[in-house]
Amino acid sequence: MGIAVMLSLFASILLIFIFFQRKKYQYHKNIQQLHQTQQNQLIEAAVRSEETERHRIAEELHDEVGAILSAAKLHFQGVTINASDKNNVPRYQKGQELLDGAIKQVRGISHNLHSSILKEFGLNEAIRHFTEKIALHDVIKITTRLDSAYEPQNAENDMSIYRMVQELMNNIIKHAVPKNIRITSKYHNSMLNISIFHDGKGLAHEEYEAFKFNKNGMGLKAIQTRIILLKGELKFSKTDTGYRIDLNIPQ
Repeated sequence: MGIAVMLSLFASILLIFIFFQRKKYQYHKNIQQLHQTQQNQLIEAAVRSEETERHRIAEELHDEVGAILSAAKLHFQGVTINASDKNNVPRYQKGQELLDGAIKQVRGISHNLHSSILKEFGLNEAIRHFTEKIALHDVIKITTRLDSAYEPQNAENDMSIYRMVQELMNNIIKHAVPKNIRITSKYHNSMLNISIFHDGKGLAHEEYEAFKFNKNGMGLKAIQTRIILLKGELKFSKTDTGYRIDLNIPQ
């Protein structure tokens, strides 16, 4: 009887211990999930705030700065230059060229920040338009082959994907010095894969993991933030003919 009582008592203590361990594990799991949820909410708020600020700057550039430059051009054209003064004519022409360049530059920045093409025509067309705009045909050849099966799922998510492609392309052109860039996409089983291949200098994934914590790697940090928000995956790899970057994003 004594042994039976002791075994029963031991079993009861063991069950209580297991019960409290499970409660403790569930408590820590809930805390971890809450922390992850709060972190995702902070990341999302930061990304949304950044996009709102981009739109605000775009509108100010287009509506205010653009209007001022256009008005300045009209006044400039109303100025009469004495043809006998050989120095003033080329200065006047150079001033007009610089003013036209500034107007074009402001308009381009405004459109780039606002991404109206993305909203009107979707992600694929926005990527095509962006690559056509930055392509230097005599220096860099950029080709696209984007899956037409993909249709806009979420406007804000598509904006984040577009910004990542922009940042990656800017980094490649600035640092990799490639001759060829190829962007492809495939949409299958609610998963969007965007692949960017180039034949310049690139990063293997181990180098990316180290470099993204570098204080100079702000662009990569911004991309990583968006990847976390989209619950996606970013992978860098080296191939026999160049380097490849894969974005895998669940829809």
